[in-house]
Amino acid sequence: MKTLTKEHGLLSAAFSGSTWSVQANGSYGSWRALGNTQISSTYFDMAGMSMDEKTLFFEGAAVQSLSPPKATNGQPGDSVAILDLMSAVPLTDAQLVNYASFGNFGQPGATLEFSETIYARYQIFVLSQDQGPLSTMVITSDNQTGSLEPTASDRIYSYRLTIPARVAMSGLVVYPARHILRASVREEPDFQYIMRLKRAYDLQQTSDVD
Repeated sequence: MKTLTKEHGLLSAAFSGSTWSVQANGSYGSWRALGNTQISSTYFDMAGMSMDEKTLFFEGAAVQSLSPPKATNGQPGDSVAILDLMSAVPLTDAQLVNYASFGNFGQPGATLEFSETIYARYQIFVLSQDQGPLSTMVITSDNQTGSLEPTASDRIYSYRLTIPARVAMSGLVVYPARHILRASVREEPDFQYIMRLKRAYDLQQTSDVD
């Protein structure tokens, strides 16, 4: 059994004029802004496993985080949606934003299938009347999806998105998170491995930006 981890750093975002921006002096890692969405991306490197012609069988997945988000100069109703996603295929920024709306439930606009979604967690945090003076948001929704489907892919993609909805807040802090996969590596019969490898190759023929 192997425990695989990838981390997404602290995000400090500020609202100015009509849009949100990632603050370079307060954020850590690969955070970047896409309109009013902030995106962090990395990947688990499985190249050694694929070279040995073995398949990764997932036993579990989880996301660890330190603290709820905090708002600066906020008012009740300020909120942020946070999507944590581990995928067998690379996704463009537009596809990631699309997933936050449609998930993998076969809607016309969905861009990721159930079998391609290793694990996803979608949470919504809101600044309540009681918590307003403390600036700490409270969680109002926590939903999880994913298939934990075995893969022969040489990468598992790890994404974190934050989508603020502003009433008054001028800044937002989202604390670091750790994506965790528990998996075992095993050999399969040749015909099964070849079909899985072909499936992984077909899935990889999309945009892949490091």
